[in-house]
Amino acid sequence: MTRPVAAFVAGALLAGCAATAGVDGDLTDDWAAPAAAGSFTPEAGVCQVGDFTDTVALDAYAPVDCAVAHRVETVHVGAFPAGRADPPATGSLDLRGAFAECDAHATGYVGDDWRAGRLRLAVALPTRPGWAAGSRWYRCDLSELTTAEAAAAVVPRTGSLRDALKGPSALRLGCQRTRTGTGRGVQVLLPAECATAHDAEFVGVWKAPDRPYPTRDADWLPLYAGCRSVLARYVGVPDDADLRFRSGVVVRPPGAGRWRAGDRGVRCHLWLSDRTVTVSLKGAGPAGLPVRTR
Repeated sequence: MTRPVAAFVAGALLAGCAATAGVDGDLTDDWAAPAAAGSFTPEAGVCQVGDFTDTVALDAYAPVDCAVAHRVETVHVGAFPAGRADPPATGSLDLRGAFAECDAHATGYVGDDWRAGRLRLAVALPTRPGWAAGSRWYRCDLSELTTAEAAAAVVPRTGSLRDALKGPSALRLGCQRTRTGTGRGVQVLLPAECATAHDAEFVGVWKAPDRPYPTRDADWLPLYAGCRSVLARYVGVPDDADLRFRSGVVVRPPGAGRWRAGDRGVRCHLWLSDRTVTVSLKGAGPAGLPVRTR
């Protein structure tokens, strides 16, 4: 019986190896080839749960609907020239051009200059491996802040920033109370309801020309002059030599690093160093902001 049983088993094994209908017996030629490692392009109009990073890798890219709690919202995605070899350095014309494009798109996205709110605009680039793989995009990201002052922190939020500054908004900068330091200048601006006693108010943004970041007293003079002109238009008073006797001015330029990256928007505030008011001075005219006699 041994030989017939062995012959049967061998025949069954050979039958199992025979090709059946639709199968060619080759285990490798019917699998799709894996995608080659390459670049990706992020989306605009989506949000990110994590805080801003200045470079973005594919494995860290996790967009979410803006209804989910998040810290970053992408308002635009642009592109550098495809033939550019290296990522742009801080202060380069290409990076400053990217910031200018992001600036314009962010303003259109929220419905007013984004600096009129507690917002920060940043530009994110591909990582070096992503750049080497062909990525040439830059991402324009907005985040909500606790304050427009230097010590601001990012606020996790729900809901999109689209049209957030088209009308009245809790994000919008308005009336302020000042806290002075050891010198004569204003150290901190604290938000206040305009119907309560306050001595300062956000009046708008002055765009500085392309010049080095101010480091000496003389370098700051154009910023004060520019903000005084913004103040005059906001209140509706003459932009003349008497303006400095009507109100002080507080200037809040971007930091030196942001300045090098192309941000030239200076936040401007009027400052009543001698009194407080309980109304907004927007459009108040000379009667609302009289020339001080002393």
